[in-house]
Amino acid sequence: MVWSGRLQLWRPLLRWGAGVGVAGLLSIGAVQAREEAPPLPTVSVAALPFEAQAVQRAIHNGGPFAFPKDGIVFANRERLLPHQWRGYYREYTVPRRIVCGGPEPQAPLACYYTADHYASFRRITP
Repeated sequence: MVWSGRLQLWRPLLRWGAGVGVAGLLSIGAVQAREEAPPLPTVSVAALPFEAQAVQRAIHNGGPFAFPKDGIVFANRERLLPHQWRGYYREYTVPRRIVCGGPEPQAPLACYYTADHYASFRRITP
């Protein structure tokens, strides 16, 4: 058979390609199996500055907000907040920032306060 002879010539390359494919799949699994980041420090709503408490109330009431960009998507480029899908986090202006996450902006699943403009975050607790 002509095909079996030609296949014999390609067999080493096919084996190499399969090995590269398997190695690639294994490396993808290793990248996806990231370690969980340690939990962020917390801050109670009562311990927030007065302005931040007012913004936190407005978030849960759906507004009104003092700044036109309040509620825009926060991209988490610094990767300091837990990894979530794009559009999960929204940011709000205090004299600093509050970033909340969840599918419903008026019912966030978690909110974080930063007093140093995204250099660090503390999770807001009730």
